[in-house]
Amino acid sequence: MTNKEFVDYVNQLGITLSTIQQKQLNEFYHLVIEWNQKINLTTIIKEEDFYLKHFYDSLTLSKGIDLNKNLTLCDIGTGAGFPGIVLKIVFPNLKITLLDCLRKRVDYLNTIIEKLKLENIIAIHTRAEDYAKVHREEFDIVTARAVTSLNKLMNFSLPLIKVDTGVFIAMKGKKNHEEINQIEPLLTEMQAEVKDIKEFLLPIECSDRTLICIKKRQKTAKIFPKPLKTFDK
Repeated sequence: MTNKEFVDYVNQLGITLSTIQQKQLNEFYHLVIEWNQKINLTTIIKEEDFYLKHFYDSLTLSKGIDLNKNLTLCDIGTGAGFPGIVLKIVFPNLKITLLDCLRKRVDYLNTIIEKLKLENIIAIHTRAEDYAKVHREEFDIVTARAVTSLNKLMNFSLPLIKVDTGVFIAMKGKKNHEEINQIEPLLTEMQAEVKDIKEFLLPIECSDRTLICIKKRQKTAKIFPKPLKTFDK
């Protein structure tokens, strides 16, 4: 995906990028490549692939919710900053919290935030399950991209979203019916429900993507303290 193709396809998502935002994304790309030589952030380094599989893919969250409002968002297991940093550049109205369990990645994220002069975004070194214990019902949106299985992820995500108005959106690859069926007992126990499932293809390479949008009807009674693993993005 060339820069021009990226801008054109993002327009089809209903997003118009300013010249400043395009420059910020380009700078972000070069910073990731620079830091990738120091710590393991991503195996995707070719610019055309990066713009498609990291930048564009991050912005597909907008298919699941209107991101133009003043909302709070928590990105669990953000890794190199996808989707959180990309969302902050394109939707500066969002107040974003990035969570990652590796100190080196959090140091990297804070450097990115400083260099790009981003505001109302913070990177925190913590495990998601620990953070969820003291930040109940604080976020309008909680998301996770390329993180652990859906049933494990729900344990840390649902406690963070606001009752009724908040939404947890899992960013997945191809729709996994078995994985979705496995969360049914958790949905009942946590008084939650799948509100929407959006399936689509990434442009150009036509790989599968799925957004699973989950809401809850009452405050979460408990959290299951299972370890959260983050994977290479």
